[in-house]
Amino acid sequence: MTSQPVSDTQRRLVMLCAVLGIVLGGLDGAIANIALPTIAHDLHCSEAQTVWVVNVYHLAVAVSLLPVAALADSLGLKRVYGFGIALFTAASLACALAGSLGALITARVVQGLGTACMAALSGALVRSVYPRAMLHQAFAIIALAVAISAAVGPTLAAMVLAVAPWPWLFLINVPIGIMAVALFLRAAPASPRTPFSFDWVGTLLNIGALGLGILGVDALGQKETGLATLEIGAGLLCAITLYSQQKKLQTPMLPLDLLAIPLFSLSILTSICAYAAQILAYVALPFLFQTVMHLSAVTTGLLVTPWPVLVAIAAPFAGRLATRHPASVLSSMGLVLLAAGLATLSLMPAQPAFWDICWRMALCGIGFGFYQTPNNLTVMTSGPATRSGAASGMMAVARTLGWALGSALVALIFGFSQSSSGAVHCLELAAGFALLGAALSVSRRVIRREEKP
Repeated sequence: MTSQPVSDTQRRLVMLCAVLGIVLGGLDGAIANIALPTIAHDLHCSEAQTVWVVNVYHLAVAVSLLPVAALADSLGLKRVYGFGIALFTAASLACALAGSLGALITARVVQGLGTACMAALSGALVRSVYPRAMLHQAFAIIALAVAISAAVGPTLAAMVLAVAPWPWLFLINVPIGIMAVALFLRAAPASPRTPFSFDWVGTLLNIGALGLGILGVDALGQKETGLATLEIGAGLLCAITLYSQQKKLQTPMLPLDLLAIPLFSLSILTSICAYAAQILAYVALPFLFQTVMHLSAVTTGLLVTPWPVLVAIAAPFAGRLATRHPASVLSSMGLVLLAAGLATLSLMPAQPAFWDICWRMALCGIGFGFYQTPNNLTVMTSGPATRSGAASGMMAVARTLGWALGSALVALIFGFSQSSSGAVHCLELAAGFALLGAALSVSRRVIRREEKP
């Protein structure tokens, strides 16, 4: 953390850079999906091969989160976050200029590394320039940025592809990234640097744990049960070995000191449950709308939109309430609302009216928005300020683990069910995860009471 005073102008510029990083990284996680058929045609490869354009990006982000957070705690937020924006921008240009699938995949790996720097450190960056009394406003803006990128990603990709070839999906990042780098280096306060020895063994074990786990989830989705079992088993072995290795270190990459704080660990578990519920619903709903209700892809996109839009509306309001009411209670209320919305979606009639779908989606969005800002605020403030980089990295890891767990469960459910019943079962399980998250969240209230003298 910096001890230098931060002006209002500096604070706004740093927040703008944080928002740009979140939006750029979030958009690039989604827009490439839309362009895969076009990329396959232009680069003369199969569509199955082009799937790795998406997969390697998500893998690179996932396995880099903890190492990046450890680097930031040692090298300083400004250096690592600024490097991340610059790397992302350069890799975006490389993606646009790629003349082969191999070159594009390589550029996407590098782009994922840049995204990891921004995703892992956005929370720490915000905490470094905002006083505690204003943190609720800052995290509401972060939640708003995440929701907006989720809402506009597919639509923006479709608009770009309607008027330009696929490289422009990446070229549009370049001028924005250059502007963000210049603004950030000028506005961000200097951050301290401490001597460190990079943990290569822990990094490799982390790559094995998260990378093999996510690959195993993907194999489940492809119904390759044997390969999935092998990869997930190897990933778990790497995770156990990582834990044992990290316990012996004074400054571990895996923040065991923070995870030993009950308030922090319960908040991380709450986050995993919430994001598992989210991805279960996000994957199941298109099947429900298109396969069961026979709606078009465009209509499906419009019907899903109320969720992220209401998150964007609810998150700032929840942030203001978090200054006067316990975050544990607000997050629990939000997750109960999310569970109610998911349950009502699973109980819809076979051919509901559009408004009947929209109010259910809106209820999910309000619930998720009420959960997100107070929970993130707790994650970032339950440990010491000097460990903000690690806390921010764990917040991103929790999101990744939640999505991976939810994706694996979707694959399992659809593997044993028909599309119609499978989508409904996914929504029911999502509601269960939301309720489990609510129980974990409200238990933090008990811990707070016990900690009071």
